[in-house]
Amino acid sequence: MTKQILSIISILALLSSGYGGGEKKVKSSVSTQTSSQTSNDLATPAEEGGYGFDEIAKSLGYETYIWSEKDGTFFGDPNAVKGGTLNYIHSLFPRTMRIIGQNSSQVLNSRTIGALCYESLLGRHSATFDFVPELASHWFISDDKLTFKFRINPDARWSDGMPVVADDIIATWDLRMDETILMPSEQLSFGKFERPVAESKYIVSVKAKVVNWRNFLYFSTMAIHPNHKLKELDGTAFLEEYAFSMIPGTGPYVIPEENIRNQESFTFVRRDNYWASDSPFKKYMFNFDKIKISVVKDNDALQFEKFKKGEQDIFSVNRSRRWVEETNFESTQKGWIKKQRVFSERPAGTSGYFFNMRKWPFDDKRIRYAFTYLYDRVKMNQEMYYNEYGYMNSLYAGSMYENPNNNPFLPDAEKAVAILKEAGYSNRNDEGWLVHDETDRVLSFELSLPKTSEYMATPVQQMLKEYGIDMQIKFTDYNTMIKNVNERNFTIGMLAYSGLVYPNPETSYRSSLADKNDNNNVWGFKSERVDVLLDEYDICFDKDRRVEIIREIDGIVADVHPTAWSIVRNYIRTMWWDKFGYPEWMLSRYVGEHWDVFYYWWFDNDKEIRLEKAMGDGKQLETLPLDTDYWPNYLKANK
Repeated sequence: MTKQILSIISILALLSSGYGGGEKKVKSSVSTQTSSQTSNDLATPAEEGGYGFDEIAKSLGYETYIWSEKDGTFFGDPNAVKGGTLNYIHSLFPRTMRIIGQNSSQVLNSRTIGALCYESLLGRHSATFDFVPELASHWFISDDKLTFKFRINPDARWSDGMPVVADDIIATWDLRMDETILMPSEQLSFGKFERPVAESKYIVSVKAKVVNWRNFLYFSTMAIHPNHKLKELDGTAFLEEYAFSMIPGTGPYVIPEENIRNQESFTFVRRDNYWASDSPFKKYMFNFDKIKISVVKDNDALQFEKFKKGEQDIFSVNRSRRWVEETNFESTQKGWIKKQRVFSERPAGTSGYFFNMRKWPFDDKRIRYAFTYLYDRVKMNQEMYYNEYGYMNSLYAGSMYENPNNNPFLPDAEKAVAILKEAGYSNRNDEGWLVHDETDRVLSFELSLPKTSEYMATPVQQMLKEYGIDMQIKFTDYNTMIKNVNERNFTIGMLAYSGLVYPNPETSYRSSLADKNDNNNVWGFKSERVDVLLDEYDICFDKDRRVEIIREIDGIVADVHPTAWSIVRNYIRTMWWDKFGYPEWMLSRYVGEHWDVFYYWWFDNDKEIRLEKAMGDGKQLETLPLDTDYWPNYLKANK
């Protein structure tokens, strides 16, 4: 990994000399700003990004996205109203409140803290995935696709009232490139750019070192942090300073320090001075006054009981048995609680048993294969999951990127036994465990996981035991498990990665990450051929060829088999108390998860009154069809 040329001292010197370096710092509450901070900047000319830029942007080669009636409810429903507190219970507390740096890669961080408190230069259209304005109102792409420019909206403000300026984008890039944040995938992704340049107070440009079709996507959608805070810190100090406190953001919510109760809860408060509150891209979103996330660690049964009692408002049902057998209680039968499967185009991601290929016994591909042949997903789906799932045999299950020639690894004990013999495990000891023919070493390893996942792991443990493989299960809390995985202190883990609309296998399968901690290459995967394909993928603007590249990578990974893939479904099973309004599509096309409730739903006072009256009188409310398929129908209509 190439080290940064600039020292921290020289970086700070450069930052302090830029357009944002002379801004005066002031203290402010969540809802107040000084008049100097809220006043319009009339001094910066239009050609430097000031007011009036709209009129000259096109002549300068900039583009933008103009909201129109055809966008309908895709940026929130006009019927939405502001108010109320949304109560949600999660199974873990964040390992950090940061969204950049070590321990920040959990979905909870990105989907809540990242989505609600911070913004990027550009956003994405929830239906078409087009780029849309966020902090930047306009953008420019050079003909050679190497240089990008962004005009920052002069109205954009940090939650402490300071204006957003070009130096903030530079400082964010510097932070992500600082190796002391202990997140090497950041340097891999953003090291493809030269250091951004502040061309004026509101115009920032950046040049890519090589042509890469994802460069614009990644740079424009990186969450931005404030230079007036970062210029005082190096990466190590940043990790410590904001481990469990919040650096100012530009998003619609803040988390006041007093609202962070470590390991118990954290509460978002909607800003009444949010700079984009009147934007057509934001005005009907982010409707709850407060969003409280409480923690019930590793006990989803207790979470479910709290939901049934009304202590949380929404519940995502992950267990098929619960969905089929335990959700038809009085409140759902009478329509007080709604229950639906919401179909979307959410990427499946990957889940299953992740092997640490750096360690015995899974440094031997034959053992990985044998494990997978004995892992009877079909039986588990039939007996435990009510046939609600399909089978994952790819990094990109069910998408155009899946390699159709991948080994499906259907259960086959006979094949597993033959492979084990080939690997030197043909005999058992007095206790019935397989031992190596030459070393007498017992084929035994440890799986650490939260207690809530026991029901999924113990059947696999029994399957392996029948054939002489000793998988010992050790229970630990989720954060400890992830810490051990990130430090490569594990042999096998039961894990899941969320998927991306546009695949980015580099941050998980690039060989240069294999021997480093704190990145997504948890398996120690290395392949010269994959590295070559990743290089080609970066510079390929032909979509069909990109599909071919990803399919080849998928085939290579499937053959190496660092993961015994699990089961997959293309819908979300969700329940909620009937006091909410929501767009007709309910959950977004590509995220398609309960997190969308935080962004798009709202409290409906009339529904809440109706619900309370119905519950008091024991009266029936309408029930909904089990499935909602807005997005599959949308896809058919918009091929």
